[in-house]
This record gives sequence, C-alpha cells and structure tokens, in this order.
Amino acid sequence: MALEIERKFLVRSDEWRVQVQSRELLKQGYLTSGAACSIRARVAGEQAWLNIKAKRSGMTRLEFEYPIPRADADEILSELCNGPLLEKYRHRIPAGELAWEIDEFLGANAGLIVAEIELPSEQAQFTRPPWLGEEVTDDVRYYNFNLALKPYREWV
Repeated sequence: MALEIERKFLVRSDEWRVQVQSRELLKQGYLTSGAACSIRARVAGEQAWLNIKAKRSGMTRLEFEYPIPRADADEILSELCNGPLLEKYRHRIPAGELAWEIDEFLGANAGLIVAEIELPSEQAQFTRPPWLGEEVTDDVRYYNFNLALKPYREWV
C-alpha cells in the first residue's frame, strides 16, 4: 500500500533560499477532486505522472503515482482537467534523512509559499528550521486541488 505522511507549513522568511539544492517547475491539473480522492496529472520537465490521493487519517494519505508519456499528460492537462492549472516552483532542501519541499506558487496563487516534509511515520520527529511558520497540514484551503479551484489570491 502506498502511503504519504506529510506535514505542511507556511514559510515566514526567505532564509530558506540559500539552502536550496534543486528547483523544478511543476504544472498540474485535476481530473477530479472530492471527498473520496483527487486525481491529477503533473508534468516536470520532460517527465509526467498520473497521481491519485485519498485522505486516510490525520496527516496520512493513500497515494498512487504512475509515470505516463509527456504527450499524454499535455493532452490531459489541456483537455480533461477541471479548473485552471496549478503552476509552482518546487525547491528541495535536504534535512538529514528527510527533505523539505518548498512550493512557490505562480499565477493566481502567486505569493503563497508552502513547505512540506514527508515523514516515515506520524510520530516522526524533525528539526524545525527558523524560516518555518504556521502549520497548515489540516487546513484544506492549502490542498493543491483546492488551490486550483479557489486560488490563494481570492481568499487573502
């Protein structure tokens, strides 16, 4: 079973930028999103994936991700997705055995920067860097599929 255990935080300063090891532009769109699950297509460079996520409990979700041809992803994004596409730069910062992923949103979500850390268990400990702000793991407004439907600029 594929599980994702992730905590999500707002970022309170730009101090993280000097620690970035890699950055990529992501574009994603949602075929469906509802109470049971969300299904999305995502592209990064020449790679593409189809992803299914479903809330399980707390910060744990079921997640299934499958590589698909880039041309298929482009067609899915242009023809099948609900709402506008979500675009963001994903920056990666190593954190010992873990890594921070900092999503810097573009377009209608510009101004929003969210830090995520994927954990091996819900009880796993991690060091909070000084640039980390308020935790928003349980705030559904910050779920990517909700940001595609109701962008950040509409609710701040």
